[in-house]
Amino acid sequence: MTTFSLRAGLLCGAALSLVLPAQPVFGQDALDLGTVLLPRSKREVQTGTATAQTVVDQEEIEDRQASTIADLIDSVPGVSLINGSSPSGSGINIRGFGANSAYGSDQKVGIIVDGASVGAEELYRIGTQLYTDPELYKQVTVVRGSAGTFEYGSGMIGGLVKLETKDASDFTGGAPGVKLRQTLQYSSNGDEGVSSTILAWQPTREFELLGNYTWRSYGVPVDGAGDDITSDGSTLPSWALKGKYTFGAARNQYLSLSLADTESEELDVPYNSRAVATDSFGNVDRRVRSRTAVLTYGFDAPGTDLINLTAQLSHADQDIDSSYVEGSSPYEGTPFEPTVRALGDADNRYRTTKFTLKNQALFDTGGASHDLRVGLERIRKIRADNPDASASGGTDWRWALFAVDDIRFGKSWTVTPALRYEQQRIGGDGYDSFDSDAVMGGVTLRYALGTGWAVFGSGSYTENLPILDDLGTVAYMEQSEKAETYELGFSYDRTSLVAAGDSLAVKLNAYDTRVWDVTSYSGLDRVHLQGLELEAAYSLAGGLYVDLAANAMRGQGYASGRSSGDDFQGIPADTLRLTLGKRWGEELDTSWEMVAAADMDDWTTPTPGYAVHNLRATWSPQAGALAGSEIRFGLENAFDREYRQHLSENNAAGRTFKLTLARTF
Repeated sequence: MTTFSLRAGLLCGAALSLVLPAQPVFGQDALDLGTVLLPRSKREVQTGTATAQTVVDQEEIEDRQASTIADLIDSVPGVSLINGSSPSGSGINIRGFGANSAYGSDQKVGIIVDGASVGAEELYRIGTQLYTDPELYKQVTVVRGSAGTFEYGSGMIGGLVKLETKDASDFTGGAPGVKLRQTLQYSSNGDEGVSSTILAWQPTREFELLGNYTWRSYGVPVDGAGDDITSDGSTLPSWALKGKYTFGAARNQYLSLSLADTESEELDVPYNSRAVATDSFGNVDRRVRSRTAVLTYGFDAPGTDLINLTAQLSHADQDIDSSYVEGSSPYEGTPFEPTVRALGDADNRYRTTKFTLKNQALFDTGGASHDLRVGLERIRKIRADNPDASASGGTDWRWALFAVDDIRFGKSWTVTPALRYEQQRIGGDGYDSFDSDAVMGGVTLRYALGTGWAVFGSGSYTENLPILDDLGTVAYMEQSEKAETYELGFSYDRTSLVAAGDSLAVKLNAYDTRVWDVTSYSGLDRVHLQGLELEAAYSLAGGLYVDLAANAMRGQGYASGRSSGDDFQGIPADTLRLTLGKRWGEELDTSWEMVAAADMDDWTTPTPGYAVHNLRATWSPQAGALAGSEIRFGLENAFDREYRQHLSENNAAGRTFKLTLARTF
């Protein structure tokens, strides 16, 4: 009864905030608190919002020289990388949810590419299925926790990863012309080679077109002891095509199309994508193709701020084709052989089509200003049936209504209520159909105290509706996983604090998440997690900067009927990431980064603590023959330490030299 009362109060509060007229309070002083002018740190701390979110921009994407998206965003506090050595094995864990030891996803972390929903299938011993290349993207936004996710979906208890592909105008500056950008990259550990070619063409101010082709080739990387951490290399060709046409008398309408395609091939590798050597499951030839298509129409009505309409149709298609390699499993000739062969020959294909109609309205009521987004979604997810494998096929139909309103009361208060209603019908050949629905939502609040200080908090409730993977278990199809999250924190953002022109930004966030009616984790009925996340950045006018990110988390899982719990096995190690750097204008940026993790000795799978050191330098000549060029050097795990990130089954990579040459013509 207590849980129901909390949930009802939370949803009622969100609804009332959306519909009641605002009362005048005080004006707002911090709409751009997170903005830091040059000189700057590596990453802007998002102090102007109550949501726990981090933005990795184009500059940082290039600076990190990441091989996978998971490898890129594990620098975000609360995000852990699980086996990031290859796209098929890497997994993303946010606040203890997402990838785990058995599955690449528990469907509690959402992944959105230009509006298309991708990844997040519970495929046994296969990674997150985010088969794509970092070179295709200009920005990645990580939202931690469910607050801030209701505009994009349901059940995102861990959080959300939003990826935005590059636009032609990012290179042409919005002016007619043609730009060519070529990037070459090499990593010594595993002989990884990358070539990325971008052609941006803008014949007029109204039309722009971008083509991107990236080829990435992996070898076999080794750990600090010189031992292999993958079984074989692979290739990953990717391409993207994106166009936008702006029209109308006031240039207030646009039509855009985004296409992306990535392929991966691994031959005679363990079926278990996280295994270094052949295990009991045997080997497979695995070929993967991941495609997304997003068509968007936008209309900003002239003469009014009440109508800014977006209609978007997206389609994501992931196809994982595996073929069992004869004689590769020790189970051949035993009663387990049919199961092993079925897994090895399993072809998994899942397609998600989504239509979203959304309107943004800007208006004032009394002393408050509103940024109200209201939307309707229709979603169809089809998973191909494979009766010989453990993956059930079927169709998941959903429609949803959502409303999110950023309400600013004067200069001090920002309140953001959010509501989402989602209805589902799910079923498949040989299975019954099931109907579910849920109302979910939350409220975030931020109060600017003045002189740079702000306090914030949030409460959110979400449900993870039944999934296609569980069609064979009636009990799981008749209940949804439910979660409440409460957060509290403060931020501080000031310039010219200690010295003229310096800048300091700090954001500390504590959260408490409770999940019940659990169906994702064997033997558990409830999960209770608590954590603390810290982000800070300090820069001086002379170019020196310091970045800090830290994460600490604890949690327990409870079996049905038990009042005491055991340590939840999805908990990552406490981590600290410290960066010291120096910029010389726009021409040279050098930095040293330390990544440290605490011991996890009292866990089922213990891992010792570690500290590794990375060095980076970027030279961008501003004049002369090399103007427009960028030369990047990276040295990761500089002391070649042998270590393993907690939750991973494989050791991390040893010392790695990286060199990138890029030029825009």
